[in-house]
Amino acid sequence: MKIKIKKLVGDANTPRYATDGSAGFDLTIVEHITLRSTQRGIAQTGLSFEIPKGYEMQIRPRSGLAAKYGITVLNSPGTIDSDFRGEVCVILYNSGLSTVSFPKGTRIAQGVICKVDQAEFEEVDELSETDRGNSGFGSTGV
Repeated sequence: MKIKIKKLVGDANTPRYATDGSAGFDLTIVEHITLRSTQRGIAQTGLSFEIPKGYEMQIRPRSGLAAKYGITVLNSPGTIDSDFRGEVCVILYNSGLSTVSFPKGTRIAQGVICKVDQAEFEEVDELSETDRGNSGFGSTGV
């Protein structure tokens, strides 16, 4: 599958997969970012994408940043819809105890292209019965 990208910032990095078996491709930042402990911030990639209809791009954290610094994608996974043509930005959150800084060009998140279906919704008076029923949070154990 080919995904068209547009560089909104001249020296933005073209996404790439780190290995042949990678599910996610690296997204890098075009500006330095510093996050204090428990602070969130928006990291700019300098890129916009043309995602084919029937697909989405999910924005996910990088495990190394999470393990080393406590950095995650706040709305993980973030969704980039097929009809969005603006700049892809990443909402980062520092759950660690220390301030962290990342220079321009840092691999800050990963993108994954996923197939999606749109559902057809039907209003009904009753839903089918299940063993679980309406038991919610924690109902299957901890």
